[in-house]
Amino acid sequence: MFEKVNPFHPDKVADRIAGAITDLAYDIAGGPDSNPKIATEVLIGHGCGQIIIETSVPEAPLVAGLPGIMKRICPDIKPEFTNVRIVKQDPHLAANQDGHIRCGDNGIFRGMPITPEQRLLSFLAADMALAFESDGKYIVDDKSRNLIICQSKGKNDEILKVARDSLKMLGKADFYNIIINPLGEWDGGTDVDSGATNRKLGSDMGDAVTGGGLHGKDLSKADVSVNVVCHLKAVEYNLKVEACCAIGDESITFRYEDGTSEEMSYFQVVELAHNYILDQELGFEKFAEYGLL
Repeated sequence: MFEKVNPFHPDKVADRIAGAITDLAYDIAGGPDSNPKIATEVLIGHGCGQIIIETSVPEAPLVAGLPGIMKRICPDIKPEFTNVRIVKQDPHLAANQDGHIRCGDNGIFRGMPITPEQRLLSFLAADMALAFESDGKYIVDDKSRNLIICQSKGKNDEILKVARDSLKMLGKADFYNIIINPLGEWDGGTDVDSGATNRKLGSDMGDAVTGGGLHGKDLSKADVSVNVVCHLKAVEYNLKVEACCAIGDESITFRYEDGTSEEMSYFQVVELAHNYILDQELGFEKFAEYGLL
């Protein structure tokens, strides 16, 4: 069983805002190859928002860029009802990165291969988002063959057509019992539900396990970089992979379920995550849309 939400779900909107703020921090610091420090928490809903940012980048350009981010990603939130708090990163934490890239946090991590039903539902969520550009969440269960689709701002017959077309492309046209909007057609978004960063990690990570959140943080944070690398290794070798780390570590050991292990410098970990998020995924905001799946 697996649940996926699309990028217009309020929690994912919060993730996308946090990701866009992280992208902005990298731009302010000098572009994709820079090394800013930032951690952002976003809470939005019912016309208001709260954003807390801990960062090493200058405050003024960050503040100047925020209105454009909010207007583009979440125009339902009233600017006058959005409270933004920006503080400097703690000096003790900042000193951990002086002159070298070291692990920026404690954490435990488990990467898992992507299952066929997770892949299928991720494709379906993307098709629904493209078709309706509105809040949606979806559950698939291969054992019961139930596919539950809760999609806002769409007629049920229109939603069914998109679902059937998507399943046909995936070779599953007649496999599922499709259940659409059990409570009836509905309107979603931040006027119906609140959203918070990193509240949909199950949707973003499937069967993987993490001690922290993926979104709103720079690459020095293990919650981002080690999670990404565990995922990449699990997919590459089709094996469960586990890692743990402590703040200040300069290397990480990845342990595979077949008994083998691999040690990487934290610099190498960050480079792999950098290539995945800033090159393949085109930035932190784009990465926040669907996470690792």
